[in-house]
Amino acid sequence: MPALLQKLHHILNTTRTVDFLGPLLLRLFLAPVMISAGYNKMMSFDSTVAWFGNPDWGLGLPFPAMLAFLATATELVGGILLLIGLLTRYVAVPLMITMLVAMATVHWQHGWFAIAPASAETSMAKPLALVGIPGAEASLENSEEVGKRLEKARSLLREHGHYDWLTEKGGFVVLNNGIEFAATYFIMLLVLFFQGAGRYVSLDYWVARRLA
Repeated sequence: MPALLQKLHHILNTTRTVDFLGPLLLRLFLAPVMISAGYNKMMSFDSTVAWFGNPDWGLGLPFPAMLAFLATATELVGGILLLIGLLTRYVAVPLMITMLVAMATVHWQHGWFAIAPASAETSMAKPLALVGIPGAEASLENSEEVGKRLEKARSLLREHGHYDWLTEKGGFVVLNNGIEFAATYFIMLLVLFFQGAGRYVSLDYWVARRLA
């Protein structure tokens, strides 16, 4: 067994045969997310501009038309470039900036979770609270409240609605809209910024080989 583990360790630390898979999978995961976000903004551009600029029910940002255009173009074009693996390191930068802006302007006030945890016992906030991470205790208390509201909603639906039909495609959740997804995308883009698009299945690789 030690010899097998040593051989496995040697293979994992010396071979580069499949090292392109990590960047490739990151790109294939991120590309449709970005393309979809940019496409949706483009197809409802007037509404996007209004949401960017309105201080009452929107983000209240200055120059909303310009910022909406930049966000739309960054996500749409950036997603396509990620898909084909072209200018990957360069396009990762504006996409990361877009994620930071989204976290700061849209999601930050809602905390970490994209979907509010319904149980304090299984919430990720519990271990964070144990080590004293600021805000984690409040998240635990919020989890208890979310759980109570979800159970009340389910009870009402079981009594007055077609509960089996309503939950056939998935259970009910409370959308928290925290920074979780945007932060995850940012980290994935940061990896691509440092690692690049990967070998073989990217235009960056073949362009670099051609130039070399």
